[in-house]
Amino acid sequence: MLSNSSKYAIKAVLFLAINSSKEQKIMVKDIYSSINVSEAYIAKLLQELARHNIISSIRGPKGGFYLTEEEKNQTLLDIVKVIDGENRVNACVLGISECNDENPCILHALVGPSKNNFLKVLETTTISDLTKDLPKAATFFPY
Repeated sequence: MLSNSSKYAIKAVLFLAINSSKEQKIMVKDIYSSINVSEAYIAKLLQELARHNIISSIRGPKGGFYLTEEEKNQTLLDIVKVIDGENRVNACVLGISECNDENPCILHALVGPSKNNFLKVLETTTISDLTKDLPKAATFFPY
């Protein structure tokens, strides 16, 4: 349901939510090993998220990436839409372009309700929701 790129982006944003602030920016080199993805790849994802105002970034010697309190109120679906696009989020699980409620694929009735529930979770879960219990969340991303 989620591309690897979206998974990495969500993990990176959660890392920022736990470890960064406007005063304490995080460099890409401090993130990539914690989420097991190449430095160049995560840099590309973070730049895209910053370009769409999902996260903040500052260039220069005291620069880096961080999340504001406002940005922590964005949903997981906001991240996925930036990385994967709206079409992928709503795509058929078999990749059939004509699949919809009027012209369903063979798996549509079986997967549709679960997919809709999953999308609802992404749509209603904020970054802040996932980081409220910081001691538990921090075990996944020690800094």
